[in-house]
Amino acid sequence: MKPVTFTLEEANLLLPQLQEELIKLQLLAQQFEMKFEMLHQLKEKRRNGSMPVNGGNGEDPYFELESQLEFMRMEVELAVGNFERKGVMLKMINPGLIDFPSILNGEEILICWKQGEERATHYHGYDDGFRGRKRYPDAGLTN
Repeated sequence: MKPVTFTLEEANLLLPQLQEELIKLQLLAQQFEMKFEMLHQLKEKRRNGSMPVNGGNGEDPYFELESQLEFMRMEVELAVGNFERKGVMLKMINPGLIDFPSILNGEEILICWKQGEERATHYHGYDDGFRGRKRYPDAGLTN
């Protein structure tokens, strides 16, 4: 299967949908972190002896939180996979950083968008990373 490449215009047309999906993913990641911290605190209480070994009722005190975390982990993986299935590279969840494979003057590049930017206007080489960003030619003139 041939890899997907984007023009600057195509990247910017897809961006609103990706931004919406990114916000949902960020919220899910935040919820995951909160539940993970709750689980860590429960386990710490147990180690310190301030919580009964079996939760006081014979049940596993971690089962529900661990199950929720596992389900949320699968949701995160699915959401990240949705970016990949669209042909884009989700480089960072928070703040959002998305690269769109492209070709400029016969060279393979990545059109780069960072959350907070109104539109994609920069690019970098595959080995340059975010610090190697350059203004895309005529980026201000493309819709």
